[in-house]
Amino acid sequence: MGQTAKAYYVEKRVNGRTVRVTIGTHGQITTEQARKEAQRLLGMMTTGHNPIDEKRLAKAKGVTLKEAFAEYLNARKSLKPRTVYDYKNTMNLCFSDWQDKPLSAITKDMIAKRHAETGKQNKAKANLSMRLLRAIFNFAIAQYEDSQGHPIISDNPVKRLSQTRAWYRIDRRQTVIKTHELPAFFEAVNRLKETAITTKAEVVRDYLLLLLFTGLRRQEAATLKWEQIDFKARTLTVSDTKNHEPLILPLSDYLLDMLKYRYEEREGDYVFPGEGMGGYIVEPRRQMDKVIKLSGVSFTLHDLRRTFITIAESLDISAYAVKRLVNHKMSGDVTAGYIIADVERLRKPMQNITDYILKVAGVKPKAEVIELSSKRRG
Repeated sequence: MGQTAKAYYVEKRVNGRTVRVTIGTHGQITTEQARKEAQRLLGMMTTGHNPIDEKRLAKAKGVTLKEAFAEYLNARKSLKPRTVYDYKNTMNLCFSDWQDKPLSAITKDMIAKRHAETGKQNKAKANLSMRLLRAIFNFAIAQYEDSQGHPIISDNPVKRLSQTRAWYRIDRRQTVIKTHELPAFFEAVNRLKETAITTKAEVVRDYLLLLLFTGLRRQEAATLKWEQIDFKARTLTVSDTKNHEPLILPLSDYLLDMLKYRYEEREGDYVFPGEGMGGYIVEPRRQMDKVIKLSGVSFTLHDLRRTFITIAESLDISAYAVKRLVNHKMSGDVTAGYIIADVERLRKPMQNITDYILKVAGVKPKAEVIELSSKRRG
């Protein structure tokens, strides 16, 4: 029994290492109970079994999917709130009945069956859910170790999908709004105000136009705050980007006027306020459907980003400028590291893109039309 801790413990060398196991606290167990437990533990240790490893093994084998997922999220502190939301949504939709299952009880056969079942409804969702599950198992393999550093959970059952080549092939979406579709699309977006008596339609209209004229990702635009708009410098700043590198965009004349008007009519901190929990606009599905119906042009929010990039490339804007404008990483390009792309050097390319879109849409004098291929990358 310890002199200061008032606890019972047993100590013995096991496989060349000294192992000390706490039996219990004095007062909670009797001396006789402690003596019997000590004899049992010494018997295990004599035969080469480490009681600490046995406890860790038992605990690890009992860790449920829900518990492992919570630890996984806690360890990955750099995840964006939207990513965390998507992960939780995936867990609830695809693995609701597995939440209380120990990881050790989730087998390769269960993985293959669930992947196939989900794939009947949505192949992309099936792959996405299993990638998340694979990440959780990889985390568990690294997280739960015995006293010698060996993984307690040693096998990732999701590898069955790779072994059997069961992953679904998902072709990357490559659609854009084509040049001949821009006039009808632009007119339909601007007619949104006619379809509602509230200011919400105007918010959606300007949100869609900002995506088209900047190539911003939908969440980057949706969460814009007025403090990120510098009217004097004529810039827009996005700090929380997908690649974690801040983006400063010059504002073209058209965008500057639009944002000044929105500022005069502002309601709160967000440029595009919404009724959701975050206080900003969420994907405006109803208004998008109205635009599709009015214009005959089917599109997604990310199609607007792809359209911006495709137009930029078609105008022979340098690859470096295009990448800077849409905040694509350039770490693999040695030359790019020597180019200082000051925001003012991007102002002319940004203005050229805006002018081209407006001309094609019929807002400015006619432009030379360059047909946009639907095969360009987003």
